[in-house]
Amino acid sequence: MRRPPAGSGFPIEGLTTEEEKAFLMAEQQLSAPPRARYLVRRSTSGVTVVSEYQPAQYTIIGHHLSQHHDLSLTAIGLGTHILSLPDGSPVDIKTLAEKFPEGRAKIAAALRELEAHGYIERVRERTPQGQFISRTFAYNFPEATRARRAREAQAGRLAPLRAVPSSQKSPKPKTSDSPSSTAAAPAPDADADPDPAPASAASPALGPAAAPTAAPAPAPSPAPAHRPAERRVPPPPLPRPTTPVPERMRTAAALLAALRHDDARLLLPERDVRRLAPAVAAWLERGAAPEAVRRALAAGLPPDLRHPTALLAHRLTVLLPPHLPADQPPEPTPRPPVVPLQNCDGCDRAFRAPHAGLCRDCRQANEAPALAA
Repeated sequence: MRRPPAGSGFPIEGLTTEEEKAFLMAEQQLSAPPRARYLVRRSTSGVTVVSEYQPAQYTIIGHHLSQHHDLSLTAIGLGTHILSLPDGSPVDIKTLAEKFPEGRAKIAAALRELEAHGYIERVRERTPQGQFISRTFAYNFPEATRARRAREAQAGRLAPLRAVPSSQKSPKPKTSDSPSSTAAAPAPDADADPDPAPASAASPALGPAAAPTAAPAPAPSPAPAHRPAERRVPPPPLPRPTTPVPERMRTAAALLAALRHDDARLLLPERDVRRLAPAVAAWLERGAAPEAVRRALAAGLPPDLRHPTALLAHRLTVLLPPHLPADQPPEPTPRPPVVPLQNCDGCDRAFRAPHAGLCRDCRQANEAPALAA
């Protein structure tokens, strides 16, 4: 083998073939680390996902949710957040609106989307104490849970205690039975808000049994009978004054804003003050004094007051005083009869008397001689 001339810069310059085989440094040994795999682009356009190993604090989300074609991005993100929470975490509209910039309307719409596609289920149950609570169940793979329960029901090992919500766009009526042992753990929360907002939720705990299997799913058994959903009676509208007077409206707004001095829990936001001010003005229009309105609203508050605005709206509607009776015109005072004028028979002086005769002076003059005799 021809040797490279000395001074050419090759590692094996000046060595014979035998010396080259015995010389380990003849081969180029690279000490630099290889280029990271995730930096190698597999495409010339689009997104490149950079993946890192996460030892803990992560949640497995299926493509059926993260790439859902019918759910909005808000619903997909909200469903991912709910599935990442531990059991017993509150996921009512108020709590979620405080955590995220989306308003209550968007969060409520996203919850309805997830419920319509079977990812969450909200059930109203009644406790032995007579209090209604809301239970929320979250499913990380509703189709697999439904198929598993159908297989268990057909095999006779476990009767289906709860039907997983359908993946149709229209939600089905809910049931109040207890879920199976492998379903998501419920989280109770008292439902005291008059608006139809759901309260609390639980994260999925479907376990390994929820994974899809290759075996064909048998025909599902008929779902248990559903009881009709309870219909809420809408609250009556707030009273309003018949004639809006600006001065009366300002007095009503100032009265509502000052309720915080009676009880710190009655600190109302400005929008609630504007909403309740016409009702207070209706009280003032009916003759109620501002101090009487304040006592009716701030007295006897419950110890566990959670929704002061709803309580004030209820009191303003239920305790509305009646209209005062219209002022009757005073009855005319009967005038005494007018005594006619008479002419005295003795002096012809005019005087008032019911009958003709002598005046007072003439009568006294005639009576004086008789008394002297």
